[in-house]
Amino acid sequence: MKNFRVIAGYLTLILIAISMLYPFFAMVNLSFADDNSIFTEAGKLIHTNLTLQNYHNIFTELPLSRYFFNSLLVATLATIGQVFIAAMAGYAFARLKFPFRNGLFLIILITMLIPPQVNIIPLFFLMREMNLIDTYQALILPSLFGGLGVFLMRQYFLGLPRELEESAKLDGCNLFSTFFKIALPLALPTVATLAIFTFVTTWNSFMWPLIVTNSETMRTLPVGLAIYKGSFREITLWGELLACSVICTVPVIGIFLLGKKYFISDILQGGVKE
Repeated sequence: MKNFRVIAGYLTLILIAISMLYPFFAMVNLSFADDNSIFTEAGKLIHTNLTLQNYHNIFTELPLSRYFFNSLLVATLATIGQVFIAAMAGYAFARLKFPFRNGLFLIILITMLIPPQVNIIPLFFLMREMNLIDTYQALILPSLFGGLGVFLMRQYFLGLPRELEESAKLDGCNLFSTFFKIALPLALPTVATLAIFTFVTTWNSFMWPLIVTNSETMRTLPVGLAIYKGSFREITLWGELLACSVICTVPVIGIFLLGKKYFISDILQGGVKE
């Protein structure tokens, strides 16, 4: 009976994995097909008429390299900034004693309950008053601060044994040395998890870059892809759109594969307890 349950569990996981991977495989497969065979051979797992013309067309018809660079730059800087700020804020809330600490942390938790769409108009007016519309600063600055990151880092640092920090103080480490040399390296699984979430969210962001950018040189990849799809043309070039979609997913898959070990470790570990 036990072996049957194990086999049934594995089969269920395999079926779930196939159901999730098949749409991605179909997208990659169809991105190499010409427009005529996309619908006539849609049911085939492997198309016979494979071509690189779709990828060639999107790089010649669109400033795709610029879109890709903008998205990669914004997502990378936003991820580094938010992880660094969240780690320092989380450590401060977990270890330091200062006035209104609990109240400030409660306000941060409340911000997590506010839909992001509510902040778009105030943020837009703020960026306009600072003359940052259609700049990288407008794309990056709002992504540097997030309540979820502060919450995750605080919870992790609360679980760290205080004996480690006390030993560091005996060795002559000050607050910053203890944070950078002891606490932050131990929090690497949580840092990697937060980095993955932040990068994916920023990379896929559409509404804010659409509102805050005007010129083509400042557009990110999701915005450029949406504008290309909605451009005036007699027919929709599905092969080229699928090729754009494949390119959009490559960095997201890459960042997950790079941090997969730490991401899984953080899920299994659940924090270090005293």
